[in-house]
Amino acid sequence: MADISKETITTQGNNINPVVNTTTKNTSVKSTVTNSQTVEYLFYFFFGALEILLTFRLVLKLTGASVSSAFVGLIYGLSGIFVLPFEGIFRRGFAQGLETTSILEPSTLVAIIVYAVLALGAVRLLRILTGERQETE
Repeated sequence: MADISKETITTQGNNINPVVNTTTKNTSVKSTVTNSQTVEYLFYFFFGALEILLTFRLVLKLTGASVSSAFVGLIYGLSGIFVLPFEGIFRRGFAQGLETTSILEPSTLVAIIVYAVLALGAVRLLRILTGERQETE
């Protein structure tokens, strides 16, 4: 439970001798989460995890990580399906070093942006369909 304090300050009298009265009212408020908020949080969790996965892919490709590593193979395997719709939009950039080949995948950058916009759009649509308003403080 959260406590909300409301303080009221009133001033009486004249400007030379003001009388200040202060009253404080404490109220306990129970915060509940609606079903649509739960779905909202799940959307953010899923798309957040996807964004992290795609960012790992981008960084590993840029640094020329070895595909023979189990972790790198796992990241490429999991993220490959999400990057696939964006393959071929732009050409890949290669930088050949002595021991590693750095690859810039613009398709991964596009995927990161598209999935972020998709997540925000899905949450906004959910709010419209449920009729809930996001409270601002």
